[in-house]
Formats: sequence, C-alpha cells, structure tokens
Amino acid sequence: MDVLIAPLSAADVDPVAALARRIWQQTYPGIISQAQIDFMLEQRYHRQRLLDELTRPDLWWDQLRVDGQLAGFSSCMRVDGGKEMKLDKIYVEPARQRLGLGARLIAHVAERALALGCGTLILAVNKRNQAAIAAYRKHGFAVRESVCVDIGQGFVMDDFIMAKPLPGHTAES
Repeated sequence: MDVLIAPLSAADVDPVAALARRIWQQTYPGIISQAQIDFMLEQRYHRQRLLDELTRPDLWWDQLRVDGQLAGFSSCMRVDGGKEMKLDKIYVEPARQRLGLGARLIAHVAERALALGCGTLILAVNKRNQAAIAAYRKHGFAVRESVCVDIGQGFVMDDFIMAKPLPGHTAES
C-alpha cells in the first residue's frame, strides 16, 4: 500500500467535496438528521469556501492518497493564540478505515503542530459518534469539555472537545 499525504490544491477541491459527501452519507445518518447533514455539507464543503481556505496562511488542508487514489483528507488551524492546533476535519473513506490511515493523518498534523510550537491537538466530535470517539481515545485524545454550538437554521453541533498533549512539548516551551 503506497500512502501519500500532500497539500490540497485547487484541482483537488471537487474530489475532496465528493469524498466528504460519500463519507458523511455513510457516517452521520442516525447521529444527525439528513437535513443537518445536507446543511453542514453545503456549509463546510462549498467549492468557493474550500478554495478560499486554501489561500489562508493559518489553515492547512492535506489529502491522503492510497495507491494514487484519494482516500481521505484533513484540515487544521492554529487556535488559542497559536498554543493549540485544531484538527478541524479528518476523514478516511469507510472502506479504508482501520488500516492506520487516520493515524497517519493525525501524526502528520501533530508534526506540523510541533513545528509551529503548538503543545496540544484539539478536535470536536459529535457526542453520538461513538466509533470516532473510540478511535480518538485510541490515539491519545481525551474529552476536555462538552459544547453545544448553534450553527444556524435550527441546527446545533452537540460535541465533545477532545485534546491530546503533544510529546516533547511542555507548557513552558
């Protein structure tokens, strides 16, 4: 299995949005409503939004390819005055989950975070997404807080914020 993690380019935006749609349709029914899935996909994976995010110096998008095929992606950004890196999106095609690909994306983001002086990785995960919560725990994340964020049109994100301290980084660094 040949695995490559590389920055997302403008040419990759449409395939990533299509992959997000496939993953969300397999993952989120039963966790959130179809109306909320549709709303969030449009909100978060609109072509122009992704193109705009690719130009931001404080936000990074990466794609994960297996044997040349798009199999996953992540995006991350510095938060809390640069002390933390938020793993904002991390998705692996369901047929390729549990092969260590998500771990590779997490490690890639952690390396970037350490290089930028961040001491912690954080992420938000739906409280009902038990499979993702278990996977994040396996990779050293722990629940830090519970949040419920209004995202508009009557929808909320009822999430846990999970955090993972980065090795080799101390609070004084």
